[in-house]
Amino acid sequence: MNAFGHNFRVAIFGESHGLAIGVVLDGVKAGLPLSVEDFATDIARRKSGAEGTTPRIEGDEPEILSGVYEGHATGTPLAIIFRNQNTRSTDYEALRNVPRPGHADWTASVKWNGFNDPRGGGHFSGRLTLPIVAAGVVAKKMLGKANVEAQLIEVGGVPKPESMSDVKATDATIAAQIWADLIAKTIAENDSVGGIVKCCIEGLPAGLGEPFWDSAESVISHAIFAIPGVRGIEFGDGFAAARMRGCEHNDPFEYSEGRIRPAKNGSGGINGGITNGGPIIFRVAFKPTSSIRKEQKTLNIKTTEPETLIVPGRHDACIALRTPVIVEAMAAITLADLALIG
Repeated sequence: MNAFGHNFRVAIFGESHGLAIGVVLDGVKAGLPLSVEDFATDIARRKSGAEGTTPRIEGDEPEILSGVYEGHATGTPLAIIFRNQNTRSTDYEALRNVPRPGHADWTASVKWNGFNDPRGGGHFSGRLTLPIVAAGVVAKKMLGKANVEAQLIEVGGVPKPESMSDVKATDATIAAQIWADLIAKTIAENDSVGGIVKCCIEGLPAGLGEPFWDSAESVISHAIFAIPGVRGIEFGDGFAAARMRGCEHNDPFEYSEGRIRPAKNGSGGINGGITNGGPIIFRVAFKPTSSIRKEQKTLNIKTTEPETLIVPGRHDACIALRTPVIVEAMAAITLADLALIG
């Protein structure tokens, strides 16, 4: 369904070209300071306009409908909406019977017997990540001093140089410095590229998470895979651990600065599904954008005859450019819920 979480529950609604999209949050701590201005920074990080992102520019102004009174959360459901204003639905009329390769057009039609909204991808659009970012702002506030930070570390197989690993800049700025030529070449070829985002969460206590079904890795992965375009996630050493010896991958513990914590972090901050007090570190792989202007083969589902397709509309050449703040939001949502579970 379209809700996630136990004690901090997030439900999203809307379609890419509908009147509005939004989110309802249940379990927000009463008294939490909250205003429209609190959302500005993270919303700007997700915004399009930079080279390689969609030319569809929206106002992305949050409207708080309920759950806030005199600058503080009331403890009742918090509802936030964003109006859709810059839509161009005619771009999608030709796609009703010709599903885009790699997209959800066909599967959505099967699931909902053709009653799904196909405009702009409908409910499957990356547009729906905007209310997730809004939910992440609230979740970060609920996590207090814990710091959730994600950054783009690779685009189209080209990694971010080690010399820039500590550079504090927007992802659009970094992309302009490192991947500008690659992105320009991709756009010129009417194609798309993928990327990898690394997330680090520091300041969390040990003990969050449950064994097996609600392990910290399980619920984080569940949320991360809800982001459109995600193809993989790995924690700590990740897949490289399969090529290590136990003595290389294991994390010994030490007593430092008045607490017990892991001396290294091959596990990514989680042992047995439970946070160990070290930084939670994971990496997320994003696929190349499915909607491209390069000619592709597909099928006309009405005639059952093969067709060639050049996807119309406005799309990102690299969706990964705008995703670090979305990854942060999903991680914060998950961890806020785990913190409330206790």
